[in-house]
Amino acid sequence: MTLDPIHVENIARLAYGIAGDVDTTDHEDLAERVWDEWLTGLRRDGRVVIEPVADHERRRAPVDDVALAERPFGTVHGLDSGTINPTTFKNGLVVDVAHAAMAAEPTDLDLHRDRTIVATVHAGDSTADFDGEWTRRDDGHTRQRVLHAPRVNRYAEGVVHALALYLAEGTHALDHADEVGELLVLDGPIYPKELFTWEDRDPELGELAREAKPRAVVEKYVRLVERFVERGVPLAGFVKNPSSRTIVRTLSRKGFESPWPDDTALFTRLLERRAEGGARGSTDGRGGDGGREAAARLDDELTFTTWFHSRGGADGTMAADADALGIDRDLDPELYEPTFMVLYDPRTDVTYKLEAPYAFTRDEGTRDRLTRQVLADVATTRGPPAAVGKADALARIDATEKAALRRKFEERFDSDRQATYDDHRWGKDRY
Repeated sequence: MTLDPIHVENIARLAYGIAGDVDTTDHEDLAERVWDEWLTGLRRDGRVVIEPVADHERRRAPVDDVALAERPFGTVHGLDSGTINPTTFKNGLVVDVAHAAMAAEPTDLDLHRDRTIVATVHAGDSTADFDGEWTRRDDGHTRQRVLHAPRVNRYAEGVVHALALYLAEGTHALDHADEVGELLVLDGPIYPKELFTWEDRDPELGELAREAKPRAVVEKYVRLVERFVERGVPLAGFVKNPSSRTIVRTLSRKGFESPWPDDTALFTRLLERRAEGGARGSTDGRGGDGGREAAARLDDELTFTTWFHSRGGADGTMAADADALGIDRDLDPELYEPTFMVLYDPRTDVTYKLEAPYAFTRDEGTRDRLTRQVLADVATTRGPPAAVGKADALARIDATEKAALRRKFEERFDSDRQATYDDHRWGKDRY
């Protein structure tokens, strides 16, 4: 330990000083104002970026009741993709490998064996060509290929990561779409939003997003929506760590000083319930409101919103009046628009988002079934739906496996990976 007890105490005193200058008494009123006045139809640059799909309500459901309630969907499939993380080698190659899997609840072992693997490579040498065709291994249970990433001057690691992750996930979902009979839940958003942010991050990335290979990756998700609409099977995405800032950024542009760093913090404020009296804040007895004792968080009910359209930020790419990166949409463009509802679990103090294309949530019955399903799943697992958790476990590549795979690449390339001081400092070289 590098800090003595006196140092810890001194740092803690700094925290007390900061807390003393933070007045949260009006945050609840501000949140209510945003809910009542802005989230009924929030506009930015002439486009309505957030608006209710139908009802505009916050609701509650007793944890024990929804955990024991009958599920609207008897069999749920989950899908996830994991990577080894971008790795730079001394020969100039930057590589990431993604590994996608689908799981079912109840379990389907044959399905769980299937994998889609993509290795994406970026090379500084413009004459190199690493593209490969899809091949099958493991008696046909594994489909894999090498993708040569478009050349960029910066962000090579981010490019190989996104292309590998989303190509593996989108391909696996399409290949196994017909095996899903009731509901597919992706682990994460319903679209490859990291690719959608490229246009806003950097002009070079913005141009890259519209090149053939990134567009082909995005097209996988467009066709996935169409396939599930055609079959009449709902498609959703469970976002464990929502990070959108569409609402708070739009409010800021309107001159509204938001105290919340992102939309999740706003929704948490709107959905968290406290006992009457006392202050909001930590439950350690110090409180954050004039020294009053913090009120206990009520944790007997899950709280959640009804559904919203989302056409701002990364979601704006799939808005009806946007061009979806130039990809042809066979259905009414409005049907591809992302919609979402937000769910708060007070037992873990975690806020989740469930997404689905408007093609499904335009139907009141489907909205109701998706809502009841996610409530039951979260109430039972205290986290993601069981099918999503299984897919995450199947697709995850742990630290030891990542290190072993990197060593394999080093052997094949006859080149060490480019190490940094932090690798040595934090012991990564031990793997």
